[in-house]
Amino acid sequence: MKSNIFKGIIAILFCAGVCVMVFEFFIKSLPAMPKALEALMSDETVTYAEVRLPESLINPFYDLFIPVGRNPTKGFIIYPGGLVDPHGYAPLARAIASKGFLTVIVHMPFDLAFLGMKRAGRLIPEFESITAWVVGGHSLGGVAACAYAGDFADKIEGVVLWAAYPSEIFRIENKDLAVLSIYGTEDGLTTLDKIEASRQHLPEGTRFVAIEGGNHTQFGWYGDNGALQKGDKPAAIIHEEQHNQIITETASFLEGL
Repeated sequence: MKSNIFKGIIAILFCAGVCVMVFEFFIKSLPAMPKALEALMSDETVTYAEVRLPESLINPFYDLFIPVGRNPTKGFIIYPGGLVDPHGYAPLARAIASKGFLTVIVHMPFDLAFLGMKRAGRLIPEFESITAWVVGGHSLGGVAACAYAGDFADKIEGVVLWAAYPSEIFRIENKDLAVLSIYGTEDGLTTLDKIEASRQHLPEGTRFVAIEGGNHTQFGWYGDNGALQKGDKPAAIIHEEQHNQIITETASFLEGL
């Protein structure tokens, strides 16, 4: 009997391993650009750490960016876009942290935030000094952030959407949350029509900010040789300009909470 149970466990683990290998072979996440990897370091303004938790096994659970010389009381949790290396958002996280906010990029199973929507709740207790949390994300990461916010609005103060919007089943219009929605006017994926339709699913008072000329891909620093994400449109502004607008608006939102 015990032998059969053991064999069954081995078979399940083998099948799971095969599934992982098949997934990774056929479905590749968009890699972080060199500029993004350069942000994964500590200096005189920001302390960086890659953090593992017991349940994350061999992979990091999150990237942590802490402003140097300050005692932040507000924290910002970033859910990466679907099938994007989470390090692709490091320049944004680092810049926001330098403004005085503890900032975290959550790593997701298979780089899909829908498989780890509740991970924000796992890391929040790790930082007792943070009295106000905001969860946000890019693209599908933003949808997952709304899903978390809808279920745990009592644990956070607000939501930041980067080229994202809540789906019908994750609508949060009745939640007592501050929300910021930043989008690009040249986005081929999170289109202007989708942003307009999302208004009914977000709380009254949600702040919408259009980045004129911005697209979907430039919300992070990822992709092969800087290529556009599939389905996106070319941006009419340079990457750095879009990056700076995202940082300014997000930091202002956090400061105002």
